[in-house]
Amino acid sequence: MKAALIKQYNKDITVTLEDVTKPSISDNDVLIKVTAAGVNPVDNMISKGEVKLIVPYKLPQIAGNEVVGIIEEVGKNVVNYKIGDRVFSRLPLNRIGAFAQYVAVDAEAIAKVPTYLTDVEAAAIPLTSLTIMQSLDLMHIESGKTIFISGGTGGVGGMAIPIAKAKGLTVITNGSASNKDRVLALGADQFIDYKSQDYVDILSDVDYVLDTLGGKETEKQMKILKKGGSLVSLRAMPNGSFAKRMHLPYYKQLLFTLAGHSFDAMAKRYGVHYDFIFVESNGKQLQEVADIFEKLEIKPSIDTVYPFEEVNDALQKVANGHSKGKTVLTFK
Repeated sequence: MKAALIKQYNKDITVTLEDVTKPSISDNDVLIKVTAAGVNPVDNMISKGEVKLIVPYKLPQIAGNEVVGIIEEVGKNVVNYKIGDRVFSRLPLNRIGAFAQYVAVDAEAIAKVPTYLTDVEAAAIPLTSLTIMQSLDLMHIESGKTIFISGGTGGVGGMAIPIAKAKGLTVITNGSASNKDRVLALGADQFIDYKSQDYVDILSDVDYVLDTLGGKETEKQMKILKKGGSLVSLRAMPNGSFAKRMHLPYYKQLLFTLAGHSFDAMAKRYGVHYDFIFVESNGKQLQEVADIFEKLEIKPSIDTVYPFEEVNDALQKVANGHSKGKTVLTFK
């Protein structure tokens, strides 16, 4: 089968298309014939070697974290899925490989694709939606409280807003005014135009923040939280509690404790909780997302679709930013 391999860590972000052996499955796995795969910033982070401390991949490694496809084989211990089921997954961190014609996946990492979605649309969902679900879990959210989702007009916001609404939260977000109507249609209760208004001047006593921006914005978002509020960042710095939660070796826990010290100190200064997230596979959570999406018939935003053979162009597209939705690979 054809697969896109990371052969060496490379700042230029390139993978190599090669013929490799079709994977075999264990008793707990399913074999998926890949029809579409989401392309994400984490794919570039992996190929550049930026996540080696979190997941030390042994090269060569098939790239790709997010997959949609049809089950072709089922392990003998798998009871909830059958051959022919259309499924999707954020692949387990230690078993990535979505950029290939076939992938073997633990059945606990998959869920059934909502029937109304195309394969390309479905490829936009697993990684981002699980990031949201796991972030909300870290915040220990309670229905009726308020969340600020920074930069909510992008792909993350397109998932986070309807999921947060389905969980009973009041949702505030910011972004470009040209996206206001689309974001409000997703369920946002309040929209702030970032060019004409600064959310720090408008908001206070917010219960939760999902930080999609990082940099100086992380501290700004801590300022709008009430005492005891929670911020989960997708873009700032991993810290000691993150390393412990990921069950990393003790020496890595020490390293991340040092690396994230400034953010922990900042959070202490503002009297809030700070966490960093690196999303993991979870089929049960993904099925909950699928059920929410099936009920609301939410259509994720798609930016550009590339054939598998143009995988490096897709990776560059994601690296260059300024997308208005998901970049997706399709497979013949």
